[in-house]
Amino acid sequence: MLELVVKTENGERHVRVSAEELAGLVRRIGGDGDRFLVVQRIPDLPNVFAQVWHEVGGNYTLEHRDGVADRHFQVMVDGSEAVIEAMTGWARQESGWSTGLAWSLLEMGPTREVPPLDLGEDEREELEERVREVLVGGYADRAELAELAEEYLVTADRRPVSREQAEALADRLWLERVAEQAAWRGETDPERLTRAFAALEEAGITARENFTCCRNCGQSEIAGEGGADARGFVYFHTQCTDSAAAGHGLMLLFGGFDGSSETTEAIGHEVVAALEAAGLPVKWDRDPDRAITVTPLDWRRRLVG
Repeated sequence: MLELVVKTENGERHVRVSAEELAGLVRRIGGDGDRFLVVQRIPDLPNVFAQVWHEVGGNYTLEHRDGVADRHFQVMVDGSEAVIEAMTGWARQESGWSTGLAWSLLEMGPTREVPPLDLGEDEREELEERVREVLVGGYADRAELAELAEEYLVTADRRPVSREQAEALADRLWLERVAEQAAWRGETDPERLTRAFAALEEAGITARENFTCCRNCGQSEIAGEGGADARGFVYFHTQCTDSAAAGHGLMLLFGGFDGSSETTEAIGHEVVAALEAAGLPVKWDRDPDRAITVTPLDWRRRLVG
């Protein structure tokens, strides 16, 4: 798998695709509403990306940017295979991946200076603390963190953080976390959790991470997530994520789609077995009306973007 996120014009988001899947996405673009894709490495880094635009009957416009405005390049390519080769080489960070194409530097104009935040120390600390909480949770991307930073202190008559300031703050904290996770080794507890959820999904149990904002929303929406053959569900919502990231363990909500306590209890046992098989500690008293708790839990979820 390539350590990539691929986003398409029609709203699709593909995480960790194979080289063959990336090639298929490149060959597909060209029709109305599906003319471009943007590729970011995992973890996403500010202004580091490759992208391609294509309309049926025309050339491919391929670009890549290496973090700063004077490292943004473009080339016109007459066929998809050269684009696929270049984008795959970029994804793998292969030496010499860009050779053989006549790149030209794109003039992006002067870089706009972002004014410093005009906040008191208490407000600044409160804002950074909240952004870090969501960042450590590990599910938000840079754009979502920037939106949080921009809106968090807004009142009816005051908007103290501009979009540019919010993006700068989010990117600074994001890069701090990227540097921190570079020292992590091996599989982390959130990755074990994802592995357990994938096994449950294959077994016919709808399993969703960081799903909806609260229990009420989760219970009302989870039925729409499962396939026709799904027997039951397990999920945790964003407040559960916040608690896990703060070191308080993770609460999992579960049940059977037929609504019976017998099915719910059976689903609970399957969830516990999958978690334990993934190497996670579990607490549950076998009561179908009580949540399963994964604790103690070392919440180190690697960023994607």
